Amino acid sequence: MTDLVRRSEHRCHGGVQGFYEHSSLACGGPMRFSVFLPPSALEGDRVPVVYALAGLTCSEETFAIKAGAQRVAAELGLALVTCDTSPRSTRFPGDDASWDFGLGAGYYVDATEPPWSTAYRMESYVTEELPALIEAHFSVASDRRGILGHSVGGHGALTLALRHPDRYRSLSAFAPMVAPTQVPWGIQAFGRLLGPDRTRWAEHDATELVRGRGFPGVIRIDQGTADQFLAGQLRPELFAAACAASGQPLELRMREGYDHGYWFIQTFVEEHLRHHAAALF
Repeated sequence: MTDLVRRSEHRCHGGVQGFYEHSSLACGGPMRFSVFLPPSALEGDRVPVVYALAGLTCSEETFAIKAGAQRVAAELGLALVTCDTSPRSTRFPGDDASWDFGLGAGYYVDATEPPWSTAYRMESYVTEELPALIEAHFSVASDRRGILGHSVGGHGALTLALRHPDRYRSLSAFAPMVAPTQVPWGIQAFGRLLGPDRTRWAEHDATELVRGRGFPGVIRIDQGTADQFLAGQLRPELFAAACAASGQPLELRMREGYDHGYWFIQTFVEEHLRHHAAALF
């Protein structure tokens, strides 16, 4: 691809934090993403890469700016990649009517229903188009990818890794939505993006997926007990039960007093990156 645009680059913990834009075929227009390269990548090493998927209302800047992950990534020799959470250039009626659907809320699926299906193809973007772009332009390894996510981005990380286990060697999530077919966020989004057939919804539900297919490694999840979305939208106990029934190794840590925000992520992001590094090196 030749249309990569550098928006800004910044020296950071001996590496470089950059923000970029390109023309996406999957999403039908320009998409923005960020890359942190550790010092070893600047010296020519092709380093492992962790893709970080953000949640509702967020962008490619959110995790890069708020998570405080670069210091540990530089130490471990990990690249970090983030992307926007939805297409933004192609507009549809109602795409900005609520904060939990449309702009900033693409749910990491390939929509099958018009008009969303023409641009809301975030699964193809994250699993195919973006890695191809990253591996062509940056010093990262093509066979050592991990994926993590927060909230609806955690749903994305879990489902994409379970649906494409050959593409990722490590997996973790912060406060993920694990059962979208059973909670309001998922029900309203899947109905519009995927249509009325709930068997199609189940193909993008981590709790349903893990019953029949596993991830070849330990899944790590951190969840705050003071999370305002815990009971209504996240439901980690459903995923834990499904993992136990299917034999999927899971490390679920309930963190007393932590809420849903990035203070929580800052506190535990080092442990997550070390979890990824253990699988990627």
